[in-house]
Amino acid sequence: MSELTNEALVKVSGLKVHYPIRDGLVLNRQVGAVKAVDGVDFEIQPGRTLGLVGESGCGKSTLGRAILRLAPITEGEVVMDGVDLASLKGERLRRARRDMQMVFQDPLASLNPRQSVETILTEPLRAHGLAYDKSTRVRELLDLVGLPATAARKFPHEFSGGQRQRIGIARAVALEPRFVVADEPVSALDVSIQAQILNLLEELQERLGLTYLVIAHDLAVVRHVSDEVAVMYLGGIVEQASSDALYESPMHPYTKALMSAVPVPDPVKEATRERIILQGDLPSPAHPPTGCRFHTRCPFRQETKCDTERPELLEIAPGHRVACHWTREIAAGTITPHEVAPEDVEVVPAGSPAGSPA
Repeated sequence: MSELTNEALVKVSGLKVHYPIRDGLVLNRQVGAVKAVDGVDFEIQPGRTLGLVGESGCGKSTLGRAILRLAPITEGEVVMDGVDLASLKGERLRRARRDMQMVFQDPLASLNPRQSVETILTEPLRAHGLAYDKSTRVRELLDLVGLPATAARKFPHEFSGGQRQRIGIARAVALEPRFVVADEPVSALDVSIQAQILNLLEELQERLGLTYLVIAHDLAVVRHVSDEVAVMYLGGIVEQASSDALYESPMHPYTKALMSAVPVPDPVKEATRERIILQGDLPSPAHPPTGCRFHTRCPFRQETKCDTERPELLEIAPGHRVACHWTREIAAGTITPHEVAPEDVEVVPAGSPAGSPA
């Protein structure tokens, strides 16, 4: 993790990814949309790491893929070095991909089983027409991720999960990118291997000057690698702050609930600390709640604003942004938590608009 600079390398503004829901064999008309990502804004400075956390189905992976143009962007901007990636097409987009790469969640599924490691690592160089000495470059990349030169002739199935993830990381840095999206880079690995991969990512960041967006659901992993952390809920960011500030003083009710689930390695504190157990399930992104997306599960929900107005992500303290109407009142203790009754979830058949008969 490096020092903060003023100029952002990546700036995301009003990003939306909506997948249409269609009905009818002939007219195939759109009757709704799955709002996987719905109005996201953030910046990442060069050499820094932004961690993105949230429960399964909140849109984390879709957001990471959309930034790299691996998922279709419905609306918004993704600006990198002054260029809006969302507007690029064809050859201009292909050339821009050299500066942005991805480390995938499942290392076995993301590597071609029919290709040797040597072919996997040199394919990006060939695709971008870069001159290189095959044996030298492959040896450099393998050494960079802590694998022996003899690995070049082997195939993905001959490696362990941690070794395969190292190969995926080597492929991602082969083009010397400036920005890397790591989508759950250690969730498919044994706990004993996770720390090794996280330390490798940090070492590469220092040596190569990389900028990371690290997507994870493991809060301990995110705290270990991130300079800043953004918390995502149902397609939007509800809180963003420095790693230390977010973990020590969460402000959004959803973030408070997440942090209360993190085990504390102190038996006394663990036995006495407050736990917030959320009621109900994550609402459907096809039919998100009106107003604040979290109000259906929020223990601080109020009669005004929560149900009708979607809160903006505003700076409450220096570098600490929160999307909640009552952040200051909750912090001051003038609004206290109450019981939340799980709301009935409307079951809508695929392709049917909300409110139609099942």
